[in-house]
Amino acid sequence: MEKASFSLRSSAYLDALTQEIERKLQRALAYPSQRLKVLQELFADIALEVDDRAREMIVRTEQDTISPAEDSIHGQLCFYDVLADYYVEAPKQGKPILDLIVQLWSQSFASHIFSLLFHKWLFEVQLDNSEVLLRFSSALVQGATNVFWIDIHTNTRRFQSFFGIQKLKVEPVLLHYFSQLKALQGMELRMTTSTRLKACLYSFTSPGGPMYPTRTVRHAAWDALDLLFPVGRYPRHLISLFFRLLYPWYWPSSCWNFIVSCIKAVLYSVLGLIFSSWAKLEEPKMS
Repeated sequence: MEKASFSLRSSAYLDALTQEIERKLQRALAYPSQRLKVLQELFADIALEVDDRAREMIVRTEQDTISPAEDSIHGQLCFYDVLADYYVEAPKQGKPILDLIVQLWSQSFASHIFSLLFHKWLFEVQLDNSEVLLRFSSALVQGATNVFWIDIHTNTRRFQSFFGIQKLKVEPVLLHYFSQLKALQGMELRMTTSTRLKACLYSFTSPGGPMYPTRTVRHAAWDALDLLFPVGRYPRHLISLFFRLLYPWYWPSSCWNFIVSCIKAVLYSVLGLIFSSWAKLEEPKMS
């Protein structure tokens, strides 16, 4: 009973915040002369740290929480942390805000607000329109870059939790994202987007430990890189091999993996020949 009452009170509070955000976006859309000021104020509002009174209404002290407080860094919980989780759980509540932001794409701070409020939603939603997905992804990258430099210039960590969501570093999640990148094959990306994507994929191909990608992730990154950027495929692998040779302590594991891969390839080939031979021997009997 207490849990249900708390959930209703939290939902009501988050709905009120959502309505306030929607109201400010409508104001920015209706009054072009005030857009920059309104969007800047809205960005500052959602970047504020949740005070004690609001925290009591949003986050339970027990394990069950309406929005995971463990995403906060060193106890700091900002409004965008809470709202980003809320719009994943209740996407209909965030749709009016998203529609208004789309109408304000070209305005300053629009990408900032989008990236903070919908960075988790974007990874959960299924979008059939590739152009819309590309537009949202581009806005996410742009907004994330902007808020990153805001922290750098102000020497703060206000947006550290935005870049520290650890689930993205889990191997199954990375493999899933790499497998879905095939949807970008054949699409004409902007030079800056293409360069950033290529650099990001290449960064996942470096071996090492313990914080470097696993062998499975590295191979998935190589496959995605070769699929999306076939030009320069062989020079990339040669350069990677050259740098691997500069680190002798990687040689034993590389040689062992190479031997295992060769043995598996030979074994699969032999099994394939055996099964095909059996199939040919069985055909006369069947006839």
